[in-house]
Amino acid sequence: MNAVSRHTLAVLVDNESGVLSRVARLFSGKGYNIESLAVGTTDNPAISRITIEVIADDKQLNLLCNQLRKLICVHSVKALKPEHAIRRELMLIKVSSGDSVQRNEIIQIANIFRASIIDVSKASITLAVIGDESKTEAIQNLLAEFGILELVRTGMVALERGQYTIDEQTKMKGEFDYGKNVLQENFYEPF
Repeated sequence: MNAVSRHTLAVLVDNESGVLSRVARLFSGKGYNIESLAVGTTDNPAISRITIEVIADDKQLNLLCNQLRKLICVHSVKALKPEHAIRRELMLIKVSSGDSVQRNEIIQIANIFRASIIDVSKASITLAVIGDESKTEAIQNLLAEFGILELVRTGMVALERGQYTIDEQTKMKGEFDYGKNVLQENFYEPF
């Protein structure tokens, strides 16, 4: 049996009302929790890109991708391979800073993690951090001792490295040798 792990899906969809709801219902209807979700328009205002992270094994992932492809509003679905994907999320974190000593310590932590200080008041500092989950969790753990007042995360966004794109027709052949793509097997297998 295949191991269950976190997978990142890139999905191109029509940019219209109700599409996100249809995609989310597909996951919940099949009993899958969406671990992370980020949506935004692409360079074409009629198309949105959804980045979805889900925990599944390879067979379940294959079935989810096939079900997504069946939706009329979906143009393309691709499971991104971890070794060839650039994954990032934005985290905004507001931390209590009671005195100048604490404020200086928070600023030092921000510098180490290359976080941006986006707001400062007498009682708090707000930071913006961009990175993968290990970076955002590490800075969150360090700042917890000062007292986290508020925290928000965008969810992961991801792109493939190099010339590979979600659009199969723009790919340069031979840049990476993926071998046999698991998601192409049993393309028409029912869910």
